Amino acid sequence: MLNKHVKHVFHSYTLILLQTDSSPSLTLAQLAKTANLVDADASEEDKIKAMMTQSNHEYDPIHYSKKAVGPPPANYTCYRCRKTGHHIRHCPLILDKSVDGPKPVKTSKGIPQSFMVKVEPGAKGAMLTSTGEYAIPAIDAEAYAQGKKERPPFVPHEQSSSEDEADPIPDELLCPICNNLMTDAVVIPCCGNSYCDDCIRTFLLDSEEHICFTCKQSDVSPDNLIANKFLRQVVFQYLHFNVDFVLRLHIFQLILKLPFVL
Repeated sequence: MLNKHVKHVFHSYTLILLQTDSSPSLTLAQLAKTANLVDADASEEDKIKAMMTQSNHEYDPIHYSKKAVGPPPANYTCYRCRKTGHHIRHCPLILDKSVDGPKPVKTSKGIPQSFMVKVEPGAKGAMLTSTGEYAIPAIDAEAYAQGKKERPPFVPHEQSSSEDEADPIPDELLCPICNNLMTDAVVIPCCGNSYCDDCIRTFLLDSEEHICFTCKQSDVSPDNLIANKFLRQVVFQYLHFNVDFVLRLHIFQLILKLPFVL
């Protein structure tokens, strides 16, 4: 009896082992479609392979397409009809050639709202703001209101008021010979007056006795002319700055014969 009982237990245990070993495990293809790999009936090596396959599935070259498929994103706007819900190549206006799509609207990016003036959507130069309203820069609105003024043809150019009101050249900077602003001012030694270098040299050489233009002294050689560096500096400041107080300060220093540093 004991032997029969032992044989029965051994036979039952063997059947259990055979049933356990005969249960089929999941294939790699099945594992690739399994969401829960932790509890899947497969080896750890197959689970790792399935995990790598699942992670690369969306980026597989077989899924690559030059043209986007499916509906576009919610924030996508067709540039032909300015509406959402379809790509531009699927726009209804493409089939109807007689209908022109709306012109693209410029946005006011980078322009502060305080510099903008609200206008109607069809106004000239209208821009779409971040609030969904249309506006144009205030300076453009003023220019549009004034319009462009064309000067009639064959009308002589009128001198501007700024040219009429230009300050005359001070007498201290005028050459006594040419009555213009001194160029390369020089001092004549006989009377100490200043002239343009070219003017006084020409005047002395043209006279037979080299007579001075102001004091009429004769035998004044052009080689004895002295460069008036200070007056040349005053003329330079007048030409480049034309500031009254600078000019008056230079003249005041010239009268007092004091050194002046700008």
